[in-house]
Amino acid sequence: MVRPLSGFRLEFLLSEQLVAGVVGAGVFGGHHARKYATTEGVRLGAVYDVDYARARALADKHQATAYADYAAFLKAVDVVTIAAPATAHFALARTALAAGKHALLEKPLATTLDHADRLIALAERMGVVLQVGHQERFVADAFGVLRRPTPPRSIWCRRLNPKTGRGEDVSVVLDLMIHDLDLIRQLGLGDLKSVVARGDADDVETELEFEGGAMAILAASRVSSRPDRRMTFVYDDGVVEIDFVNRTVGNTTATPLAASFEDASLSPALSDPLGLGVTLFVDAVRNRRAAPICGRAGRGALEWALAIEDTLEALVQPEPKRASAGV
Repeated sequence: MVRPLSGFRLEFLLSEQLVAGVVGAGVFGGHHARKYATTEGVRLGAVYDVDYARARALADKHQATAYADYAAFLKAVDVVTIAAPATAHFALARTALAAGKHALLEKPLATTLDHADRLIALAERMGVVLQVGHQERFVADAFGVLRRPTPPRSIWCRRLNPKTGRGEDVSVVLDLMIHDLDLIRQLGLGDLKSVVARGDADDVETELEFEGGAMAILAASRVSSRPDRRMTFVYDDGVVEIDFVNRTVGNTTATPLAASFEDASLSPALSDPLGLGVTLFVDAVRNRRAAPICGRAGRGALEWALAIEDTLEALVQPEPKRASAGV
């Protein structure tokens, strides 16, 4: 439960405009800055980046203030989005939470379970909102696949992107596949029983088996020749397939889907999932609600992602050493 920092602070949050700050002036930092600039009840006040020129360029687009000093940046804001490289998430979020700032972290929450646990505990101790940027969950939920009466028997997920140069401080599992892992965790398939994985840091395929017998097969790449983003759900009575690139949906089951791509203009989850995530984050802060995708949810997806990475590392065997001459 989110506890108010003080009576004065709570009154301010509920009656005044929130001042938001964005950490990281890259591509995703720019997306978050635009969302804050157009969200009711929020003013984008500050941008921080270790590269001050980048911070200044983004801040100037939105009449905000650029900072190269993180402590000074935090003093100027009420809420922060952290859209820096994943390996910097823990240190940046820990400092922000300790300063009493509500934080929206782009995925992954952290790069180790220990760091994830420490951030969750710190947010709870400080009584601030901690939300993780798995906003693609909103898209799947809009179609209704997360609310079906029975879980699927198997799931296929493909998330293949051409090389962009972004996110390369972590593997493709933590960079891209973790989105699908978060979605699969919402389907009620039970505990993870076994993991088989193959690939490298940029291209991974994995098979997950669950205690109830369900299977999930996932592929993620950031060196693909073309984008390919599909999810296929196999149920006892048919198949649901969603193609996010071509924006098509197939459904042979007896249960109709809750939405289609033609409904995108009527559904914020389909037209602007990032904007919806920011709006819900602001609502959680202002009205003392739980974050829609909290730190514990981010930890769960991270746990499975690290299990896949561990399997990949176990497959890499050291080259046998040659005996020295004369031995």
